[in-house]
Amino acid sequence: MRAVRIDTFGGPDVLTPVEMPDPVPGPGEVLVRVEAAGVNRADALARAGTYHRARPLPLVLGLEAAGTVAAVGEGVEDLAPGRRVMAMGASTPGFYAELAVVPAARVVPLPDGVDVQAAAGLPIAWVTAWYCLHRLARLRKGETVVVQAAGSGVGSAAVQIAAHAGARVIAAARSAEKVGWAAGFGAHDTVDTSAFPGDAAVEEVLRLTEGRGADVVLDAVGGDVFAQSLRQIGFAGRVVALANVALRPSTVDTRDFYPKNGSVHGFQLTGLIEHGYDPRPDLREIAAGVAAGTYRVPVEATFPLDQAARAHERLEERASRGKIVLTAQP
Repeated sequence: MRAVRIDTFGGPDVLTPVEMPDPVPGPGEVLVRVEAAGVNRADALARAGTYHRARPLPLVLGLEAAGTVAAVGEGVEDLAPGRRVMAMGASTPGFYAELAVVPAARVVPLPDGVDVQAAAGLPIAWVTAWYCLHRLARLRKGETVVVQAAGSGVGSAAVQIAAHAGARVIAAARSAEKVGWAAGFGAHDTVDTSAFPGDAAVEEVLRLTEGRGADVVLDAVGGDVFAQSLRQIGFAGRVVALANVALRPSTVDTRDFYPKNGSVHGFQLTGLIEHGYDPRPDLREIAAGVAAGTYRVPVEATFPLDQAARAHERLEERASRGKIVLTAQP
């Protein structure tokens, strides 16, 4: 089978197309014929050697995909060859390949009406946004949510999920173009952080909320933005931190949140699954919403599998809006 492998950490150029033996599913596993694979920030961090959960080299990246079941291992009864599926957490290898072996517990049938490229963006970004807003922040109708990096895959998902839940959404991103794009997914207000840098973004959120602050801030940026997120919440507000793409420490003053009786939640999907979370019920509900037209999965760009390096270059330009997807089948 064709795959894209990294044998050394580095820039996008280390992503090398190779031929590898076809993997074989073991007991409780599913062999997925990959049609589309989502490209995530964690992939770029793993490629560069800066991701704390990366597996040892050599490594085939890819955390999420959509395709069809090619074969099943012993004990798998509810997934038959030919079934269209979404999958996450491939084990041998990752999803930057034509074939990948996945635990059956990480595979969900794909409902009719959902395109495979859109489906490839659901298992990581959408489950992340869904869990952070509904399970951790316990978002309620009428509350105000700030979505940092609203132009990203997670961000555009969070804007839609929060708006559909009846929340008022403030979308924050680094350009007028990105926040304008996010507004098209249901954001009620926007903050262009290039026009409101640093503490000015905090003051703008406070102005938009008439001094009350937000009920929830979803922070997928980290670094200095995390400290700003703490200052943007109001009384009993919740900040959910799910990434640090800034790759910088966050300097936090506890006075920014403890007088408000605020709370901070950390989120990391892989670790959550390792500790017992079953993502399938949430993923099914999300996919049903996409099939019904409630949610839209914006695919910003697609690249053939052997052009994974170009996909990573596009991701790291931070100009993309929504998902970047690799297409694995000719």
